[in-house]
Amino acid sequence: MIKVVSFDLDGTLVKSTFADKVWLEGLPKLYSKEKNISIKQAKQYIYKLYEKVGESRKEWYDIDWWFKRFDLKQSWKNLLDNYKHYIKLYNDTIETLDKLTKKFKLIIISNAKKEFIEIQLGETNIKPYFDHVFSSLSDFNLVKKTPEVYIKVLNFLKLKSNEIIHIGDNLEFDYKCPQRIGIKSIYLDRNKTKKADNIIFSLYELEKVISNL
Repeated sequence: MIKVVSFDLDGTLVKSTFADKVWLEGLPKLYSKEKNISIKQAKQYIYKLYEKVGESRKEWYDIDWWFKRFDLKQSWKNLLDNYKHYIKLYNDTIETLDKLTKKFKLIIISNAKKEFIEIQLGETNIKPYFDHVFSSLSDFNLVKKTPEVYIKVLNFLKLKSNEIIHIGDNLEFDYKCPQRIGIKSIYLDRNKTKKADNIIFSLYELEKVISNL
């Protein structure tokens, strides 16, 4: 029986605009200013390094690591603060959380570092909905590509794999990975571009899908 509903954060509950602005606009802009090169040159250089590192490595999500890698003098905390006005919930987030919190305990399992998570939860005021918030990187020094993240969450919450269900927008990290240890998962494809057995295109569909599992 499902006792806990687990959510990814970026791209699932919170729009990815904030993260995109920080990584794709703010950091190159800062690098351009400090190194006295054009924005175009800064983006070409930084985007190439992003691609080289790749989202499967934990460094990808670690803004402190990137600031040190680029030898930037300003604070990355200021960078996050400068772009926090871009933090927005999806229209289906609050209604979904309101419904599910009456039946289940809710948690978050995100690849983002705690600093990203906390500023987003603070700006959106959704933290009270969740019993626990896990950062795979900050809490476990892992990326969600490995089932070990989900095993650690199960152990921490003293749950069996059939007592939790996870929802997220990354086909590999949020959908396939938890299934490898027997956790039910639902793939949220807001762009309607992929195929999966348990797939939804909006969180409005979530309650019904969970009840049918």
